[in-house]
Amino acid sequence: MPQGNTLFGATHLISAIKGATRARRSAAVVLTTGLALTVSPLAAAPAQAATAPTVSAKGAYLLNTASGAKLYSKAPDTKRQMASTTKIMTAAVVLDTPNLNLDRKVTVKQSYRDYVSRNGASTADLRTGDKMTVRQLLYGLMLPSGCDAAFALADTFGSGSTQSARTKSFISKMNKKASTLGMTNTKFDSFDGISPTGNNYSTPKDLAKLAQAAMKKTTFRDVVKSTKTVRKATTSTGGTRTYTWYNTNKLLGSYNGAIGIKTGTGTAAGPCLVFAATRGGKTVAGVVLNGTDRYKDAAKMLDYGFGTRTASTMQLRSLPAGAQRD
Repeated sequence: MPQGNTLFGATHLISAIKGATRARRSAAVVLTTGLALTVSPLAAAPAQAATAPTVSAKGAYLLNTASGAKLYSKAPDTKRQMASTTKIMTAAVVLDTPNLNLDRKVTVKQSYRDYVSRNGASTADLRTGDKMTVRQLLYGLMLPSGCDAAFALADTFGSGSTQSARTKSFISKMNKKASTLGMTNTKFDSFDGISPTGNNYSTPKDLAKLAQAAMKKTTFRDVVKSTKTVRKATTSTGGTRTYTWYNTNKLLGSYNGAIGIKTGTGTAAGPCLVFAATRGGKTVAGVVLNGTDRYKDAAKMLDYGFGTRTASTMQLRSLPAGAQRD
């Protein structure tokens, strides 16, 4: 064969081989892409159960705390009394105080104890004359649901020359913060949930917003995740008194990953619970208002948010005799 033809034939053969190789690569890419298209919707599916749970609560809401995205809702915008879940806002307002000193001492007044006795309210059993830090009062507020601790904080962080003026001022701050958070269906007339007018209400969606905001604060998270705390205070005579408080939120220590937040119970409000949990790096917060089985409701909602099935095997933590119930 002439040299020119030989060179042409070799060149043609090499081009053909390269073309075939490119075709095989293209086919592989098409095949891989096809598989990716087939698999990716499953991989991207949200980690939650296929069927939304049925809950006993008249109102409920669950959101992703990172994004604020709704995960579950039932009558989310219906206004209801919220009982002691009110105290979440009490704590939030205190923690918003500029230049807050958590070690500031507050002297317990007899009026705080009288208020609890008069209303038959849940209590941290603060003793008159004891000097408590603000941090201790926050634990007394959120764990045993102390209405005396709520009164002490409202009296301390409100403005005015009288106790009545100071507590009214504090409640105004609560309403102002609710507005700032976009809680458009919420109103406070109380610093602890004991409503003098029945005009202390919120919705599941609004309380979930509050929970989302409150859980951004380290001190708040530290307080509400505690199942128990032991605190020492100085008495009026210079001695030391030890306070032991247990968290009324029995979801803590019962549902794996639970990290708070607050119980509430009242004649008009029924059993209420604002709660939060973290699993696999995902944190969600939820609300149940007026539920006959609030802890099971919360567990089922959390399972739905996490895509797990643990609610049916959950065993509730027991509170010791003498501990506050709420």
